Amino acid sequence: MVKNKANTPKSAFQQYGFSETISFLADEIRELYLADKIPWVIGYSGGKDSTVIVQMIWNAIFDLPLEERTKDIHVISTDTLVENPVVALWVSQSLEKMKKASAKQQMPIIPHRLTPKVTDTFWVNLIGKGYPAPRNKFRWCTERLKISPSHNFICDMVRNNGEAILVLGTRKAESSARAHNMLQHEKRAIRDRLTPNLSLINSLVYTPIESWSNDDVWTYLMRMSNPWGNRNKDLLTMYRGATADGECPLVVDSNTPSCGKSRFGCWVCTLVEEDKSMAAMIQNDEEKEWMLPLLEFRNEFEFRSPKARKLERSRRDYRRRAGHISYYTDVAGNFQLVPGPYKQDTRAYWLRRLLQTQNLLQELGPKAIKHLELITITELQEIRRIWVVERHEIEDLVVTIYEEEMDKPYPCQSIEDNLVFNRESLSTLKEACGQDELHYELVRNLLDIERKYSTMNSRHGLFKDIEAEIKKCFYENADDALERAKKKNIAKNAGDLISEDGLQEKPELLFQISELPSNKKNKKYVASK
Repeated sequence: MVKNKANTPKSAFQQYGFSETISFLADEIRELYLADKIPWVIGYSGGKDSTVIVQMIWNAIFDLPLEERTKDIHVISTDTLVENPVVALWVSQSLEKMKKASAKQQMPIIPHRLTPKVTDTFWVNLIGKGYPAPRNKFRWCTERLKISPSHNFICDMVRNNGEAILVLGTRKAESSARAHNMLQHEKRAIRDRLTPNLSLINSLVYTPIESWSNDDVWTYLMRMSNPWGNRNKDLLTMYRGATADGECPLVVDSNTPSCGKSRFGCWVCTLVEEDKSMAAMIQNDEEKEWMLPLLEFRNEFEFRSPKARKLERSRRDYRRRAGHISYYTDVAGNFQLVPGPYKQDTRAYWLRRLLQTQNLLQELGPKAIKHLELITITELQEIRRIWVVERHEIEDLVVTIYEEEMDKPYPCQSIEDNLVFNRESLSTLKEACGQDELHYELVRNLLDIERKYSTMNSRHGLFKDIEAEIKKCFYENADDALERAKKKNIAKNAGDLISEDGLQEKPELLFQISELPSNKKNKKYVASK
């Protein structure tokens, strides 16, 4: 098969040479910078492309007289709090060096480390709320961890200045999807080198290296010194270590692989089957073997193989958080439950394993990792609040697990005062309920609801909350829930049952079963009375 030469990436330096091309881009950057008062925002990930962008703009603006360096250039880096630790350390050190170098060189460059809101972090959603590990059909992480922090920052810039110019390191050579996206931007160009951002109003996009190849990027980094004091060869080493064969070869023809095709991301990412970059780091460098516990923990979230899928199903509740169930018909026409959030014991297990992994990293890792936190106290406290306040899990397991694994007192005060039972009393209650976990959950939650309302001036809403909890624990088990849902669906299709809450789903859609049949009594609730 003959390759299409038109699609083969060519060097951006081919026509005019390296020095003249870089000089032309520097002139273009200065011209755009001086053209207006619109602030610039550079997206910086610590990777090769964004490093080129920051370095190129830094060098171009440095050549301007001091009196012309008046417009702020914000360098933003989004830390998801679950980044590859090696990359996260590199980025944090780079931002600190930028800050010092910018002040020393009197540059208008302002670095920012952005993080998601505590309610949006990975562990708060997975361990706190029980969201399953992200997958293509439920990709709940990207918007919360990556997009929202940067969008909020840019929106603030637009709100305060009217417009903002985003400088990005995206390149047409990176992927066909990105190339297509950039071509769409080009079609909507409103001035020579700026294109409108389709997702952010009043923001323009500048992509100075859009035509560069991977090799062009590395050529620039190896030939140009870093203005904030980083060694670009260290970045090359990091990329080389994250490539399976550990090589960055001299490119001699179009069939030779280029260095730097490895991509760094969140170490917990399950949108890919395996974390190849982390695995390669561990394989290629004995000094990176301390990361092995991270890789092993990440692999526990696997859900693709039949064995892993079966294990994951056992770890997830058959009910949604609010208590209703969802199901679908498979290709054979059989009803199947859509699993809900992780169960309480699974969420407790994930938290324990996370703290154990953190301890191992601090013990095995280099000096720079000795104080690494895989989860912050702020996140732990939010998880604790969700468990105790929202889910009535008054065992307060966050404190128990933390103190057992960290071997020190939990540093925060109680999330709720006047809890009905201590841990010993709850253990007695659980023993009395035997193997009936739903019975224990129902009684525990009803007691906590009553306790909460007993301290209020108004008890309005008490019966509504009690009713909701009884409905949540109504079913005997998953089989019982599915059987009742099937019967209700059959009756509904026959026109014999109208849902009490007025739902009007079509039979072929997913059914949300949230109301109980009016002629049924909850024997668990009766027994508990």
